[in-house]
Amino acid sequence: MAGVAPGIAAWGLMTGVAMVKSGLSTAEALLMALTVFAGSSQLAAMPLIQAGAPMWVILATGFCVNLRFVVFSAHLRPYLMHLPRWQRLVTGYLSADLTYVLFTKRFPHPGQSPQEQRRQMAYLAGNGGINWASWVLSSVAGVILANFVPTSWGLGFAGILALVGMLASLASTRMRWLSAGVAGTAAVAAFALPLKLNILVAIAAAVAVCLLLESRLQAAPEQQGAA
Repeated sequence: MAGVAPGIAAWGLMTGVAMVKSGLSTAEALLMALTVFAGSSQLAAMPLIQAGAPMWVILATGFCVNLRFVVFSAHLRPYLMHLPRWQRLVTGYLSADLTYVLFTKRFPHPGQSPQEQRRQMAYLAGNGGINWASWVLSSVAGVILANFVPTSWGLGFAGILALVGMLASLASTRMRWLSAGVAGTAAVAAFALPLKLNILVAIAAAVAVCLLLESRLQAAPEQQGAA
């Protein structure tokens, strides 16, 4: 995680600036930077806050963007069930995309012995702590420096590039590329909707298409076996 921490910090710095530029006060932006550990949903919420969208739209957008963590936590459950509840809650709060990916690549299966379980949890806690610190500290720095950063630097465009880079690194299968294409097409087609609702349309369309294709791909071998 230390190797990718500078990239996380750059993204956090940009998010801190975006929070202030979206209309939040310095105190509100600092509160969000210190408590809301969810970069993609924060960036999705910023234009909605700036546009004066209803609270339910902002919360629904954040909920949809973070739905992937339901899958992550379900996969991590066998690794964590030996821990007390408070430790599981802290681990859930510190979980992020890269910490999940690095952990599952390093440990494909839950530890069977107490020593192996401790080793796995130490690795997960170390990655989560470094990721959290790099994100939060850089977000706070972005909030503090926001009023000194000229808008001519094009931070909004830098944010788009950061998200595109993250998308390209995560799109490692044909199904993921398809979901990205469907989401992008739906977002452009629904761009005229108010309150950035095209984001919700894009998420719903990508999820629906991929679930339909997965169900058909799973059913195909069963039908061939029956034949």
